Amino acid sequence: MQQPIQIVFREITSSPSIEADIYKRAEKLERICHNTISCRVTLELDGRHKHQGNLYNARVDITLPGTEIVADSHPMDEDVYVAIRNAFEAATRQLEAYAQRRRREVKNHMVEPKGQEY
Repeated sequence: MQQPIQIVFREITSSPSIEADIYKRAEKLERICHNTISCRVTLELDGRHKHQGNLYNARVDITLPGTEIVADSHPMDEDVYVAIRNAFEAATRQLEAYAQRRRREVKNHMVEPKGQEY
């Protein structure tokens, strides 16, 4: 990556184990697509749902040349590590699709012409 990974905690205290997990997962994303400019991970605690306990949301913003990929963990999870995993899995799927389009590996379907020849 051209810029260091940014980790933002909202309503959550930072933890070295959470940061280590995020850095490990971000390195795996870098292996999929090498021209990543930046990666920003936002973790937040949604305190509106008191009857369900603490719900965490993780969001991954990846900036690439000419585009940006945004993935988050929906639905929210009660475990912060599960929220991080779900967000990074969604980002991985989007990044793999982006890399396939860049390598032109996406299959083009030929549409048969309709009508009659004269």
